[in-house]
Amino acid sequence: MDFDTTVSTAVLADYLNDPAWVVFDCRFNLADTSAGERAYAEGHIPGVRYAHLDRDLSSAITPGSGRHPLPRPADLAAWLGRCGVNNATQAVVYDDAGGAIAARLWWMLRWLGHERVALLDGGLQAWMDEGRPLSTEVPTPEPAVFEAAVEEGAWLDSVQVHGALADSAITLIDARGAERFRGEVEPIDPVAGHVPGACNRPYSVNLGADGRFLPGAELRQQFEALLGATPVVEAVHMCGSGVTACHNLLAMELAGLSGSRVYVGSWSGWIDDPNRPVATGPD
Repeated sequence: MDFDTTVSTAVLADYLNDPAWVVFDCRFNLADTSAGERAYAEGHIPGVRYAHLDRDLSSAITPGSGRHPLPRPADLAAWLGRCGVNNATQAVVYDDAGGAIAARLWWMLRWLGHERVALLDGGLQAWMDEGRPLSTEVPTPEPAVFEAAVEEGAWLDSVQVHGALADSAITLIDARGAERFRGEVEPIDPVAGHVPGACNRPYSVNLGADGRFLPGAELRQQFEALLGATPVVEAVHMCGSGVTACHNLLAMELAGLSGSRVYVGSWSGWIDDPNRPVATGPD
């Protein structure tokens, strides 16, 4: 059985020693970029690899790219191969933030044409709450060959978003917290506010009190209310740098609403051009 959205802790425990499964720990802290790797060293689900958001899941920042530009597909495919991932692998990703970081790798694998990837529902906290084991051992993966089949059009850059908004061709959904969206606070980027015309859906509302995703039917009702008559293929997700945006895309997939896209540069890429408009307040 393939898993392509989420997977439970019970299922992962059953397959943890299966060589056809490769698991990634994606813990990361924007304010302390080495914190996730330190936490991994202190204890992680046995046998998993560590994926560093800046080093492994992003390329070097360039003008207009935003804070977390995508790596070249060939570079990402080579890294996946070094981690032991091939085109038949069942990949699993997790973090300790409700999937906020891990969803980025989930989406990136899909971008490279790999559907067999799932996010651990409830993340590391659910695993630990159930008394499941942790390890400090760092695995040495058997290298594999991963061949990318890039899904062209899975993401947009700032120029494309600007033009599509002018043509009313997309609905832009911002996954940042409401206070950041309104421009009341901005802890990371030099300009506060949001892209004019965007709507706000903080990624955290995709989760229940237990840190797991809401049922698909509930998510579907919420996204259909948000989108109205907008076709799913015109929905584009953004955030601060194209990371938590992937959480909303995953939630739409769980809701059976496939085909939305990611604005990779997101807010940090948008504001790189001072001529682009900025809005504040709720709308």
